[in-house]
Amino acid sequence: MSRDRGSATVWAALVATVLGAVFGGVLLLGQAVVARHRAAAAADLAALAAAASWAHGPDAACGTARRVARAQGAALAACRVSGEVAEVTAEPATGPFTPAIRARAGPPAEVPGPQAPPSGAGLSVELPGSQAPPPGAGQPGEVPGSQAPPPGAGLSVELPGSHAPRPGAVLSAEMPDPQARPPGVGER
Repeated sequence: MSRDRGSATVWAALVATVLGAVFGGVLLLGQAVVARHRAAAAADLAALAAAASWAHGPDAACGTARRVARAQGAALAACRVSGEVAEVTAEPATGPFTPAIRARAGPPAEVPGPQAPPSGAGLSVELPGSQAPPPGAGQPGEVPGSQAPPPGAGLSVELPGSHAPRPGAVLSAEMPDPQARPPGVGER
């Protein structure tokens, strides 16, 4: 008999053990990635919910964020609402991995550059050929600007609370002539 008899069994057991350990490590890594993605999704949705309900107060906004996080299978670790901006931290409610993921929701941060016009200045958009209505146009009791513009007049829109475009920005649009007909229409 040979001394090598049965060595294949030992090698097979060793390879099976190594493959089992690698497979277990891959499963743990996958579980950690899934936990992180679930926490990130819960944090994002909770931050959006808190930012959407900021007007009801910080406690109500954080309560809304807590309910949304719980519905996503996560727990809210922290919640801070400052004005329209909400910052939350969420963790998965179950599992061996508990990554804490932060999310922020609210209006965009101010971009450095030219000063924004004062609040209420509004945005004024004038299309080519537009004419501004004279002050006090319209009949008493009418909403200013509620009359139909004369033919050929453009359009001016002011949105309260909006910001004027950056200096040098051009807002324009081509308006077709309402009296013009496409070629071949109405001809005999």
